[in-house]
Amino acid sequence: ETTSSLTDLLVEVVANGGSVSFMHPLAPEKARAFWEASLAAADRGERVILGAFDKEELVSTVTLLLDCPQNQPHRAEIAKMMTRVSRRGQGIARSLVIEAEHIAIARGKTLLNLDTAADEGAAGFYERLGFHRAGEIPDYAFKPLGGLTATIIYWKRIGSGR
Repeated sequence: ETTSSLTDLLVEVVANGGSVSFMHPLAPEKARAFWEASLAAADRGERVILGAFDKEELVSTVTLLLDCPQNQPHRAEIAKMMTRVSRRGQGIARSLVIEAEHIAIARGKTLLNLDTAADEGAAGFYERLGFHRAGEIPDYAFKPLGGLTATIIYWKRIGSGR
C-alpha cells in the first residue's frame, strides 16, 4: 500500500538525520497521518507527490506544492525530498526533481523555491540542478537527532520565467 511505503520511507529518513520537519524517533502513526493528509491535499490538486520505485519498493519521493497564496499563482515549492539511504547517489532524486519541474512548467509555473538544512542538507544537490541560493536563516529548525541547524533558501526560474 502506498501510505505504508511512504510511512516507512519517512521514518527511515528521519532516523538517519533527514531534516524533513520531524524529530527522531518518529512514530509510524505520526508519519502515516502526515502522508494521509498529504495524499488528501494531492487529491484536491494542492500538491503533486512523485515517487520512484524499484519493482514494488518505494525508494524516493518528492512533493511539488502548488497551493500558493493568491498573489503567487506563478510559483510552486519543492518539498519533502527523501531517498532511502541505500539508494542515494544513484540519480533517483535528481530524476524526481526534474520531473517535478516539468509538471510545474506544465501547470504554468515560472518560479520554484525550496529550503534545505544547512547541516547535512542537500545544498550541493540543488545547486547542481540550477537552483540559486537566496540566503540562509540561522537556527531555523531542530535537526531530527538534536541540535539546531540553519536553513538555506533556494529559487529557480522555470518555463517562460527563464
